[in-house]
Amino acid sequence: MSYQDADDRREYYRIDDTIALDFSLLSGPAAQATDTLHDPSPLFNLLSDLHLMDFESQHLLRHISERDRTLANYLKVMNKRIDLLGQALAQSLLRDIGAPRQVSLSEGGLSFLHPQAVAAGSHLAIKMVLMPQALGLLLRAQVMHCRTRDDGQFEIGTEFEALTDAQRQLLARHILQKQAQQRRLARELPR
Repeated sequence: MSYQDADDRREYYRIDDTIALDFSLLSGPAAQATDTLHDPSPLFNLLSDLHLMDFESQHLLRHISERDRTLANYLKVMNKRIDLLGQALAQSLLRDIGAPRQVSLSEGGLSFLHPQAVAAGSHLAIKMVLMPQALGLLLRAQVMHCRTRDDGQFEIGTEFEALTDAQRQLLARHILQKQAQQRRLARELPR
């Protein structure tokens, strides 16, 4: 590993997580970083949009809460109802995406095992559902490395490209929640 690779890997905090993950190779003009990604599944796009709108509206809810607690409490209940619908939607999507798998996740990228090699430098459309909040994200990534393992699998390391601020902050929130959960579990284990 080069010195720069070591620095890049430490730029963001990494967690080991279990997520639903699917990806496809982008090629030609579709691989341009300025293109927007759309999943052919309208349900996945809906799930992704629900979470992005929830994130973007949090500051509005805080302002409403300062002025009208009753209205803010009502909106929070409505938000929970929408979250429940999103979780039900995610469960049906998980059947399409595939079984959850172990990954290493950070705000900067993702690494995972795959049975086939993917060339370094390739561009991917990565579809993932982060659990338990059923956060659906469709992100663009570039393959930084593809290493053969002893078990015949390939470790694929990617770096996210063209993340919006909302996507980056949703990833950061998920990572912080997982980190806090891991710390709680570690404290509860008998010594």
